Amino acid sequence: MHDMKIMAVTNIKGGVGKTTTAVNLAFLCAAAGKTTLLWDLDPQGAATYILRCEASEHASAKKLVHGKRELPELLVPSGYDKLDVIPSDFSYRNFDVHLSERKRPTERLLKMSRSLRELYSTLFLDCPPGISLLSENVLRAADAVVVPLLPTPLSVRMLDQLRDFIAANGWADLTLLPFFSMVDRRKSLHQDIIASTRESFPEILATEVPYSSEIERMSLRRAPLPAYSPGSAVGQVYSALWHEIDARMGRGSSKRVVPSRDAAPEVSPVAPPYMPFQPIRSEPGNGLTTSIAYTPMVKP
Repeated sequence: MHDMKIMAVTNIKGGVGKTTTAVNLAFLCAAAGKTTLLWDLDPQGAATYILRCEASEHASAKKLVHGKRELPELLVPSGYDKLDVIPSDFSYRNFDVHLSERKRPTERLLKMSRSLRELYSTLFLDCPPGISLLSENVLRAADAVVVPLLPTPLSVRMLDQLRDFIAANGWADLTLLPFFSMVDRRKSLHQDIIASTRESFPEILATEVPYSSEIERMSLRRAPLPAYSPGSAVGQVYSALWHEIDARMGRGSSKRVVPSRDAAPEVSPVAPPYMPFQPIRSEPGNGLTTSIAYTPMVKP
């Protein structure tokens, strides 16, 4: 049986880059040689749309929760090596209703995922925003929670609430992996929030994802950004984010992804160590704002 890791990408707030994060991290995980599954739990189906994975078999939330359909029946190949998808279904908006009808309703998602453990190394959950019985199921099932975090006071307050909720439930083995998303360092507010929050939350990842029009264009290209623009500044940021997360999970990066524009990403056996922050200044056509975007650089 695989030691399948469950990685939930979630945030109480919407519009923070959650789906783009889930899609890009799942792609990079698969490109590193790990058998990967992305389950789109959001009834809006943005991850399903970006990856062009329309469902061939439909199973309502009710049938899944009540065990009348199994998750392996719903797998759809993404077209990328080692990456499969369980597409969203609009009935997922009623997940809470059906979960509440079960005994031990907060454990149902964990039980449903057991049928996938023979098939995959990593399961990514792209979660809808909000606080619900489904989100509690996600936290109960996950090994790690990746939290895209806007550098604003309300986002930091949300992170504080999430950390308190995890502690109150005694989930000491749940790894919290927040990182700053949509960063614009021209804004003094962003600079101040990032600095103060890092003092209060030492677990925040070093990698920061900048505000970038290139990320927004993912929904037009309908593909993971590292698949079509791996050598871009933002593509390198997501690669750094993935390797930092993989290292934080204690698995290291068994294979290092080397972006290439003309071929599938190449890999090398050992992930290099992180070095201190170095600035990446915007250049025409690289999709970054005119501010300085910071990302960990790695030794060649």
